[in-house]
Amino acid sequence: MSNTRTRKAIIATSYSLVGVAILIAAIYFGVFPQPLWLWALFAVAFTVLELNSVEVNDRLLQSSSVMPALTAGVVFVLSGYSATLGLAAMAALGPLVPADIRQKRLFQPLTNFGQLVASAGAAGLVLDVMLADLALPVTGSDVILVVAASLLAALVYSLVNWQLVRIAVRTVYGPRQLVPWSHMTGTIGRLLLMGVVGGLLGALVVQEPAALPLIFFVYAIGHMSVVSYARLREAEEATLRGFVKALEAKDLYTRGHTERVAYFSRIIGEQLAFSGTQLQNLRWAALIHDVGKLAVPGDLIRKKGKLDPDEYAEVMAHAHLVEEILAEVDFLQRPVEIASGHHSHYDGNGYGGSGHQPGKQPSLESCIVAVADAFDAMTSTRSYRMALTQAYAIDELRRNSGSQFHPVVVDALEKALVQTGEIYGSAHLSDEAVARHLAEGDVFDVTF
Repeated sequence: MSNTRTRKAIIATSYSLVGVAILIAAIYFGVFPQPLWLWALFAVAFTVLELNSVEVNDRLLQSSSVMPALTAGVVFVLSGYSATLGLAAMAALGPLVPADIRQKRLFQPLTNFGQLVASAGAAGLVLDVMLADLALPVTGSDVILVVAASLLAALVYSLVNWQLVRIAVRTVYGPRQLVPWSHMTGTIGRLLLMGVVGGLLGALVVQEPAALPLIFFVYAIGHMSVVSYARLREAEEATLRGFVKALEAKDLYTRGHTERVAYFSRIIGEQLAFSGTQLQNLRWAALIHDVGKLAVPGDLIRKKGKLDPDEYAEVMAHAHLVEEILAEVDFLQRPVEIASGHHSHYDGNGYGGSGHQPGKQPSLESCIVAVADAFDAMTSTRSYRMALTQAYAIDELRRNSGSQFHPVVVDALEKALVQTGEIYGSAHLSDEAVARHLAEGDVFDVTF
């Protein structure tokens, strides 16, 4: 059995056993909600929304199922039944999807079973504890308690779900294969809002059963908001992939360069404890740092040998063109600022657009992209020279540390490479005299 399959088996077994244990405990201590048709109605709504989950971050699926879960939980508690048992039983129906049956998959449904039962059961327990003494009819002051209980239950549901998914994905696939999750505050905030709305709908339904059919329209609106967010993120990623393809089509030597710079930037950022949103901005900046190259003549890009002063000046101008090309793209404003400063030097020299201020130290993110770009340029073959060894590249970065490159960033790259055990560049071109001859000139400034 491969290591990946072994890790999948461990996670699936552990999560499913936790789910079963929670269900058994809930059955032992709780009273199942009545009437069954009402529980079944909420269970169907929960399951349908779970089946239509969308990807909002790398391998992180989200749905608006927290709304029917919280509606049902409040209804169950106010009717004298166990929200923990009712929600855990509802969640047990949600993991299996048609694709799992067709592809005969066990890892996904077993893992999702434990994850959803744990999340829903924890949210139900919060409602059982906080609303235990609440009696009908729900008055004005009671509404505040319902809102508070729903907010806390939605928070618990979201955090338990998020952490269990995070543990499963990182255990099975490893952190290097997972794009760091970004904008989690907004993602959780949306779930909290839907949870509060769901709880208030529950209080309404208990007192006005005739309102029951209307709540499903609210669920549909919640689902559309999640889908819209997922489509927006997909469109953003597609835009970036389009820029990368355009660059690679123009210059064979940069094929894979932007992705490698993005990867090196990421592992440096992780060493410096960047958050997921910071890492996303860093990655996007790395992917667009060469967009201005589209305005540079192809024969100049592919020229062999050292550039003359006029050619060099033309290449330098591409840093400013990044902003001109992408100035109207709102979601790229911060990445553009980072990218436009990646030719700035740590000591205030260099050049660039708005991200460069002569005499001032560039942003830490710009310094990271600069180091990642220089390292990849030295360890990969270009039209003007062959790839150099990793050891030579690190030595050059160190030699220019404190002047051209940020010392902390150089150290972070070296530590990250040691941790990963990865080696880049030539296996033999490490002769100092030869390496300096091949890389003569402004080796770092002519990499674009």
